[in-house]
Amino acid sequence: MICVTDVVASSAWYQAALGLSSAHGGDEYEQLADASGRVLLQLHHWEAHEHSLLGDAGQPCGNGVVLWFETDDFEASMTLVAASGALVIDGPMVNPLAAHHEVWLRDPDGYVVVIASTYGTA
Repeated sequence: MICVTDVVASSAWYQAALGLSSAHGGDEYEQLADASGRVLLQLHHWEAHEHSLLGDAGQPCGNGVVLWFETDDFEASMTLVAASGALVIDGPMVNPLAAHHEVWLRDPDGYVVVIASTYGTA
């Protein structure tokens, strides 16, 4: 779960860029699922429900955090990324240590998001 400033906008971004779908919906909380219905990410509005342990909305989002998503179809993921207009901050490239393809994105709140093919596929 990550905290975001606009749950609806962040949900739309993750649906467009990663091909996820809404499994909950709402302004304060969202669950995003893959095609099989497995929830992969939860979004929570910073100030909803007074959860003091979620962090401080006044601090930068995601310092030291990378949201990593592995895909079996990297080319299809790249098509989604391109169509979504997501900000690409690195790649696409081959990571020689993992022998896979990856692309690094920045989401609307500043979190770093990586989409990578499975290890050894490059």
